[in-house]
Amino acid sequence: MKIHEYQAKALLAQFGIPIPGGREASTPSEAKKIANELGGKVVVKAQVYAGGRGKAGGIKMASTPEEAEMAASELIGTKLVTHQTEPEGVSVSKVLVEEANEVERELYLSVLVDGASRLPLMVASEAGGMEIEQVAQAAPEKIFRTHIDPAVGFQPYQGRKLAYGMGMVGNQVRELTRLMTQLYNLFMAKDCSLAEINPLAVTVDGKLVALDAKMNFDDNAIFRHKDVEELEDKKQEEPLEVQAANWGIKNYVKMDGNIGCMVNGAGLAMAANDLIQYCGGSAANFLDIGTLNTTDRVVNSFKMFTSDPRIKAVLVNIFGGMARVDVIARGIVEAYKQIDISFPVVIRLAGTNVEEGKRILAESRISFIEAKDFYDVAYKAVEAAKGGKK
Repeated sequence: MKIHEYQAKALLAQFGIPIPGGREASTPSEAKKIANELGGKVVVKAQVYAGGRGKAGGIKMASTPEEAEMAASELIGTKLVTHQTEPEGVSVSKVLVEEANEVERELYLSVLVDGASRLPLMVASEAGGMEIEQVAQAAPEKIFRTHIDPAVGFQPYQGRKLAYGMGMVGNQVRELTRLMTQLYNLFMAKDCSLAEINPLAVTVDGKLVALDAKMNFDDNAIFRHKDVEELEDKKQEEPLEVQAANWGIKNYVKMDGNIGCMVNGAGLAMAANDLIQYCGGSAANFLDIGTLNTTDRVVNSFKMFTSDPRIKAVLVNIFGGMARVDVIARGIVEAYKQIDISFPVVIRLAGTNVEEGKRILAESRISFIEAKDFYDVAYKAVEAAKGGKK
């Protein structure tokens, strides 16, 4: 789960991390009022779930309240297109109006989950303001990392080591170490998967200020944080993914292709998408249907497919372990009863109660293409999508 920058900064402030003065505005007149309160010279920033706003014109400087009002009017109600958005862009319904700071240096700081070590990882760099991927490619020696043992937490010696690597001196080392500790505490307290400050500014008077913030949260832990859950802006999310979540399909990700996929197990789902690509096709989604006890999720998956106009064929690849193949087969039959399915459906079934599942499909007399193995289901789905026939 993601949140907007102004919401992320509010969380930073709760944990004692300095942020610029300011707040969000939904109208140009609100932006003018906020700018007037802040003394006139402000930054107006589009609030969207995407990076690259500056290069796309989503961040504007204003020297007067009137300029802030004009900047807000140019952003609110428009669609911002960045390298992280779909070609049609994302809607801007709010802007963040905050005081401008005189900056001497820009740093990078983040805490994330390192999948390899299964530990929190603090990443720091003197090259703030740039995407960390670009820094890693162009100047990897400027990136410093330290893993954190959750049993003991972030230690001062780790902060000092990172701070010295970033070129900090004197009191700045102590202040940055304190800020790193606060960012780690926030990361752990809110079950974040990413807590990033970029840039973390060193102002001309030597203060540290978080000029931008990005936070992602572990979806599986959101139930513990109702205050965070309430921050989600569903208008910024992919509509198909929001609909999938509303229908109880939590492991759905929209992709660029035209073959709908329904698979049980995340690893098998990723492998199926790869095999579709290998056979010359392209998946329209990642969908791990999980372990089923009822047919509802199968029916809702087919509702997802029919609501996506890009779909030319559907691949169903089930390897029943804890998931019962007969339950999924009944769900497929029920989907045909409830929905007008006009695209070809290619089905491969294996595992628990597979013979019963195949019997259910055969006796239903629904129209589908049977596949005998993993490769066969991908190949036939790609061919069916090309032909577009049921």
